[in-house]
Amino acid sequence: MAGNFSSIPILDFALVSGESTKPEFIAQLQYALINVGFLYLKNHTVPQKVVDDLIGYIPRLFDLPQEAKNKILMANSPHFLGYSKLGAEFTKGKTDHREQFDFATPHETQWRPGAPEYLRLWGPSQWPDEDLIPGFRNTMETYLFHVQTLSYRFISLLAEAFKIPSGALDKFYDTDKLMQHRGKVVKYPANDGSPTDQGVGPHYDAGFLTFLLQASPHPGLQVQNLSGQWIDAPPVPGTFVVNIGKALEFVTRGLARATSHRVLSPPLGSTPRYSVPFFQNISLNARLADEVLDFPPEILNLKELRGDPAQTESVNFSEFDREPSGKVNLIGRVKSHPDVAERHYPGLFKQYFPSGLPQQAIAY
Repeated sequence: MAGNFSSIPILDFALVSGESTKPEFIAQLQYALINVGFLYLKNHTVPQKVVDDLIGYIPRLFDLPQEAKNKILMANSPHFLGYSKLGAEFTKGKTDHREQFDFATPHETQWRPGAPEYLRLWGPSQWPDEDLIPGFRNTMETYLFHVQTLSYRFISLLAEAFKIPSGALDKFYDTDKLMQHRGKVVKYPANDGSPTDQGVGPHYDAGFLTFLLQASPHPGLQVQNLSGQWIDAPPVPGTFVVNIGKALEFVTRGLARATSHRVLSPPLGSTPRYSVPFFQNISLNARLADEVLDFPPEILNLKELRGDPAQTESVNFSEFDREPSGKVNLIGRVKSHPDVAERHYPGLFKQYFPSGLPQQAIAY
């Protein structure tokens, strides 16, 4: 198992700007993609003021009156955007002890009657009342725009790391008007004396890339290595944590590694942990099983040297071999949020919840 890891590599994005230093970055990126599936990215292009402005709003967002949060419950939205109460999901049979808001980049839904139902997955966000938290919407949308820009630039670097043509991954994206990317603002309260410390249980992400801002100094994020051990990924100031999603793993035939990860709640008596993941989506209509990427033999050999991971504690997003990306993501959201499905996707709700609404969602 030559590719096993005991820590998460830190990559310096500033190296990309220099002709003489870029190859060093590409080599480090190649290692991280194939052997780890996670990396820290420092000296990135998102302005620190944009990050700091958002971090400043996060406690105020969760301190809004419960009535104001309930006005934008996710159940109102066919796009699965909005507010989720504490403990509304569980993973691997245990409650996820987190409270969260889902927001997304601006998008006008492309769904029309008769079109595939998964096109309804993307659409406008629900926002808290501007007078209750002035400036938050603009701050969040500005942040999402900057991370979106970084994520597209990063995709071109992936092609270099895999030694495939520079535009080989472009076919998985639509024009800007037809794309939407999703963000969450998440609060993990301190353990309240519960016997479990699960903030969110072991899972994979769905798309190509996730860019995570660890917005408070608390540890808690853990990544599962090839041996099945849990490796800490504590906050590193000035960085994003970048990880590979299941769609990228599938389309690269396992060359890029989607890595199981989880979050542990802060200990009893601590303050809350905050984080802001950004999920870079691919086209809803992309059929990954129909797309073949050709990698040079020396790159494929690196996968063989890595070896196969031990069985992880995560299982999700297994439908990429037969369904378009949008359908795969919709199925995942329905399983995680049956209250939304019951209201907006009754057919899928009955398929996955024939006995009716469960007490909790089954995330992943």
